[in-house]
Amino acid sequence: MMMLQMRWGTILPQHCVLLVTCLLISLEAVPIDIDKTKVQGEPHVEGAKIETPDTGLYYDEYLKQVIDVLETDKHFREKLQTADIEEIKSGKLSKELDLVSHHVRTRLDELKRQEVARLRMLIKAKMDSFQDTGIDHQALLKQFEHLNHQNPDTFESKDLDMLIKAATSDLENYDKTRHDEFKKYEMMKEHERREYLKTLDEEKRREEESKYEEMKKKHGDHPKVNHPGSKDQLKEVWEESDGLDPNDFNPKTFFKLHDVNNDGFLDEQELEALFTKELEKVYDPKNEEDDMVEMEEERLRMREHVMNEIDVNKDRLVTLHEFLKATEKKEFLEPDSWETLDQQQVFTEEELKEFETHILQQENELLKKAEDLQQQKEELQKQHDQLQAQKQELQQVVQQMEQRKQQQGSPLSGPTGELKFQPPGEHQVGNAQNYLAGDQPLPPGHIPVQEAAAGSDHVQIHP
Repeated sequence: MMMLQMRWGTILPQHCVLLVTCLLISLEAVPIDIDKTKVQGEPHVEGAKIETPDTGLYYDEYLKQVIDVLETDKHFREKLQTADIEEIKSGKLSKELDLVSHHVRTRLDELKRQEVARLRMLIKAKMDSFQDTGIDHQALLKQFEHLNHQNPDTFESKDLDMLIKAATSDLENYDKTRHDEFKKYEMMKEHERREYLKTLDEEKRREEESKYEEMKKKHGDHPKVNHPGSKDQLKEVWEESDGLDPNDFNPKTFFKLHDVNNDGFLDEQELEALFTKELEKVYDPKNEEDDMVEMEEERLRMREHVMNEIDVNKDRLVTLHEFLKATEKKEFLEPDSWETLDQQQVFTEEELKEFETHILQQENELLKKAEDLQQQKEELQKQHDQLQAQKQELQQVVQQMEQRKQQQGSPLSGPTGELKFQPPGEHQVGNAQNYLAGDQPLPPGHIPVQEAAAGSDHVQIHP
């Protein structure tokens, strides 16, 4: 079980066999027959959990969780041991999911529901950011290629098949994507340098050009870089990194020593670790002329080269047999010189011009969007000003009505808030009775003469 976890733990950003060759595992570790007390560094702890590297995929966490759950099922684990790569790629192994335990299926269902919920949140966030205008919905739905989104509740064999194929395809293109991004990075650097030179006068431009050439020369002045995977390169690692006598160099022992997780393979991460000493000859983070992005590209080139030379079955894993066979070749003992990036042309002038044209188009599109946004802002400001003007007019009307109400001295409504109305005729009669001759209103407390006369019989006069 421990070795199963180790084998699954070889998932790397560069592995197109993330769920392919990682499924084909061995339960027994390759024995180590060297004295590791002579080796610098931390010893391997038996049973220690190996941290799985990030694959760089947007569904990396989901992928790892599915792997962890599947390897807990005894039946499925046994099928993995007998399956070959084609069976896994074809989807034949995925059908074995129907035979796993109920507990495993339940846990996979839960993982899928969580992943669907996460992707829906991502899509909603993108829609909100674009204000639901100009959205490429098909591009958003591409996120669901690693699972069956038509059934968001349960994890079926189709989901496992889609996950395997998506991971395999995505990781097969991972290196190419990295190379393309690096080329864009280098072209952008050169584009910005040339644009900066245009802003300088003739004298300062010559100074900058001279400084640039001096830095290039300084960067290229480094010790010889050994051919990756050659005997000289491996012996240097053996001596300087492992602390062993170069006269005792043994390829089989070297392989076992650098098979860090003892799974019987050198994976891509373990191979890239072998090139650190060579890269340090060329790149130093303290030097202005050394670009660490270029260093990682150089590491990728070295690893790809060694894989092409050694990995016979192209499963992106090096077995002990493949490694030993490579050490018997003439290229291992008498390799060609290795050309570093500074000795190669990363892009052509035509590619740079095309790149700059593309940048110009993007800048124009951004300017157009900025103009449109400015127009929208001005239109919104105009609407805002109109609403403010209408608001002020309404406030003035309300104030005038309040003033008129105060001048008339009569409330517009009763104590309970209801409006009070009188018939027109009755209102006029009542008003007429409250006026004396000369159309003068009676003082407060007085009553009309008619009412006083009518009630005189009932009035009692007291001394």
